[in-house]
Amino acid sequence: MAEQSNLDLDLIVLNCNLATVEDVVKCDIGVKDEKIHSIVPQGSLAGSKAKKIIDAKGALVTPGGIDAHVHLQEPPLFGLGSTADSFESGTRAAIAGGTTTIVAFAPQRKHEDSVLATLACAHERAKDQCYSDYSFHLIISNPCAKTLAEFPAFREMGISSIKIYMTYEALRLNDEQFLDVLFQSRLHKVTTLVHAENDSVIAWMTKKLHERQLYAPKYHTASHPAVAEIEASYRAICLSEFIDTPILIVHVSNPRAVDNIRQAQAKGLPIYAETCPQYLFLSKENLDLPGLEGAKCVCSPPLRNKSDHEAIWAGLEDGTFTILSSDHSPFNFNNSTSGKGSSVTAEHPDGQFHLVPNGFSGVETRMSLVLSANRLKIQRFVELTSTNPAKLYGMYPRKGALIPELSDADFVIWYPDGSLDMTVTNDILHHDVDYTPFEGHKVKQWPRYTVLRGKVVWDREDGGVVGGRGFGQFLHRTESMLAGSRSEGSWDVETAWV
Repeated sequence: MAEQSNLDLDLIVLNCNLATVEDVVKCDIGVKDEKIHSIVPQGSLAGSKAKKIIDAKGALVTPGGIDAHVHLQEPPLFGLGSTADSFESGTRAAIAGGTTTIVAFAPQRKHEDSVLATLACAHERAKDQCYSDYSFHLIISNPCAKTLAEFPAFREMGISSIKIYMTYEALRLNDEQFLDVLFQSRLHKVTTLVHAENDSVIAWMTKKLHERQLYAPKYHTASHPAVAEIEASYRAICLSEFIDTPILIVHVSNPRAVDNIRQAQAKGLPIYAETCPQYLFLSKENLDLPGLEGAKCVCSPPLRNKSDHEAIWAGLEDGTFTILSSDHSPFNFNNSTSGKGSSVTAEHPDGQFHLVPNGFSGVETRMSLVLSANRLKIQRFVELTSTNPAKLYGMYPRKGALIPELSDADFVIWYPDGSLDMTVTNDILHHDVDYTPFEGHKVKQWPRYTVLRGKVVWDREDGGVVGGRGFGQFLHRTESMLAGSRSEGSWDVETAWV
């Protein structure tokens, strides 16, 4: 290692405990020209020169987080509500929480016949605004002939994933449209994300609750019963198997939906799954609060029973879940025009569950909450929060790994074990939202430093957010590295029914 001592590097991090999906190693890290230059035994870079040197003091270092489920600066899709965070504020919160890459959504609206125009609008909103690197999933709500013909074009533009919905009047597809989209996804090697809830079950339950004059936020959970997710996840798996193309079922909340996914995976089907911290740390009791307070925790699928948490943890531990995302979709609470308060009327001063904008913040707290829980092996934590999202969404090994000469120098330096004990409060967070659903939660880890492409962008002890708005770059993504269609040939209508 003698040759290491005379290197001129941009950044050196000494005395690391570096965790990857394979192992945890004691090392020094050298960074040059935004890339990982070297990972060498501890002490090897002690005499080297660099523009900046950080002593990690034996702390854990992990690849930069990738949060591939983030809603930012979206146009109103469901009545009055519009998301509170811009690309600027959302990515600012991301880097403060150890996330160096986000994948946000570019939603097509029902009356629009082109997703290329949708994508152009998303680029315009994000351009020169982001603190983290970023990309987009396209949301397809109108799979007309023109939209379906645009798959090759958006693939050329670096978009390799789309999302479709089985519920919400403004977005949902029927099964025939679902198949149209899956067919194109198979043809062009696009990963399809699915929001799996049965729309008719939700509509019927909402009607029955209204007949009983039940409108409070807590009834949101009743209006989205577990069977809606169980049935829709099974149906999505069946349609995916029929077309023989991968899907990712997002924000899975229910143990029986987890079982559907696990059984499909056991058959060798390319079914992937995502869950979120809210299904590990919050429950339906968070909605059963006085007045409008419960609206703070309205999301879909809804928060379930505390007793369901163990099944979600088990799915994370045993590999059923592929990724762990935040589903960051925040709405301000004290906002009567576009926030949670938009569900309030004179007749319903406590709000109406079916009109409460769905979602809340989570991009900044995702990594710390899960790491502090100490439930996952650290290699599995890295896999779920960074490496698998990079592989699934066509960013690996540039992202999701720390491989010399191949990977961007994106990583998080945490605090040495036992040196931090803090409480999550909204006033320490960096989003543009007036509350956090995780208020009062205790954590024992938080990023000490976040490094994006070799630059320290978060320094908790000296300046906080020290990266610049606009430093984040758009990521041109390729096809998934995870298993795809089981057969290489084209889909044949004459034999598919067999």
